[in-house]
Amino acid sequence: MTLAVIPSRYGSKRFNGKPLVLVAGKPMIQRVYEQAAKAGSIDRVVVATDDQRIYDTVLAFGGEAVMTPSDLKSGTDRVWEACQQFPIDDNEVVINIQGDQPVFSPECLDQLTTPFDTDPGLNMSTLALEITDPRDLTDPSAVKVTLDRNGFALYFSRSQIPFPRDGQCRIPTYRHLGFYAYRKSFLQKFTALGESLLENTEKLEQLRVLEYGHAIKVVITAHDSPSVDLPGDIERVEAFLPSPADTF
Repeated sequence: MTLAVIPSRYGSKRFNGKPLVLVAGKPMIQRVYEQAAKAGSIDRVVVATDDQRIYDTVLAFGGEAVMTPSDLKSGTDRVWEACQQFPIDDNEVVINIQGDQPVFSPECLDQLTTPFDTDPGLNMSTLALEITDPRDLTDPSAVKVTLDRNGFALYFSRSQIPFPRDGQCRIPTYRHLGFYAYRKSFLQKFTALGESLLENTEKLEQLRVLEYGHAIKVVITAHDSPSVDLPGDIERVEAFLPSPADTF
């Protein structure tokens, strides 16, 4: 079974109650859930939350949700807490879906899981998009990733990487998209690792994996996935919806 988990907290310093904000007439958590359910590679979708309001909203639109402790440190910890409530073998795949990206393409999840079909030793994968807007290169909220020749992550950074010393970068540069897939056994190992120095410096949890010597496969996708970080982002995200008929 491939389980997709959407970690969802009500409290947020920048945007309290964000999962329940309406995006073209639907709660954002519902839009994320419905997009995930369209992916052919996903067998089950569940929202992992610590808030009764989110839990009740998910059940009201016909989704599945589980309650998790409120003192968990990260969304990854919430995903691990949730997946323990389901009959998943250690070798099966668990997907971590960001709850603030309501218009992502379901094909992204299929692309994310495909490497596991051909590489039995793979433990973790994520997505990246080629950068076409030069503003992303210097925007610290746009996380960059560099790859080795086999498509595995060398490093993630809020700074521009690689940095073109001669002024012009002649190779593709990539922006990280925050979707992750893990073998269940590796997800358990990941959450048990202590916070790393690089992770704490850049405030990027995935750096813990690299600093402890593990590999992350990076799948390049053509599908962007804009996020809602602040109330002003909602209108921009709604513009990605294909037509008025699809917004209700």
